[in-house]
Amino acid sequence: MEVTIGSDSELIRQAQDIRYQVFTLEQDIPKELDLDGLDESSIHALITLENQPVATARLTLNGDGSSTMARVAVTKTHRGAGLSSKLVKAVISHAREIGVQSIEIHAHNYLKSFYERFGFQYIQEVEIVGEHQLIEMQHSLVRAS
Repeated sequence: MEVTIGSDSELIRQAQDIRYQVFTLEQDIPKELDLDGLDESSIHALITLENQPVATARLTLNGDGSSTMARVAVTKTHRGAGLSSKLVKAVISHAREIGVQSIEIHAHNYLKSFYERFGFQYIQEVEIVGEHQLIEMQHSLVRAS
């Protein structure tokens, strides 16, 4: 298993392929909602197994030290193997390394306890995408002194 973090065009293409499988084909979320124009200006995490891309997440940096993690997706055949946990840990670790102060997510409501394990705190219910209720959560990376 290899975790790659970056923003080159091939990594973005592989991330988009995974997201198309998961979001568009499985979850019936229109492709236009996934392709929001932020991929090229974001950092992507990609997990490959035996040279096959199987999981991805995206981190978009804001000018104020905050960021947004989005587009977390694992291919159907690789779910249940802990890959999403590895992705989230890798994104949080990278965010800390580059000086990000906080990470916000809009996650599926049923994933609330999953993200709480990594330090995210529930803020509020937000938009409904397709048939999926999303919630806003935030993780502060600033250590109290």
